[in-house]
Amino acid sequence: MSDLDPTRPKWPQIAERLTERIVSGRYAPGHLISHRAIEEEFGVAKATAGKAIAELRGRKLVRTEFGMGSFVLDRAEDDHQRDGDE
Repeated sequence: MSDLDPTRPKWPQIAERLTERIVSGRYAPGHLISHRAIEEEFGVAKATAGKAIAELRGRKLVRTEFGMGSFVLDRAEDDHQRDGDE
């Protein structure tokens, strides 16, 4: 169980913690972020874990592959692709 602030919604707090892990390199590109691991670590329901992962997708930090899970994106590749679009 974690020390989430009980006065705030849980999913944005979880998304922020996961974002910190991705940005710091603790979760390397390709790292699997699973609903089950989030549920167990933070003591939340599957729907809450899903909202946190959806937020990470919205931030372009993970990609989700149906039937496989959500994986950390390589931010350098994403930056390079955006540079090529300009």
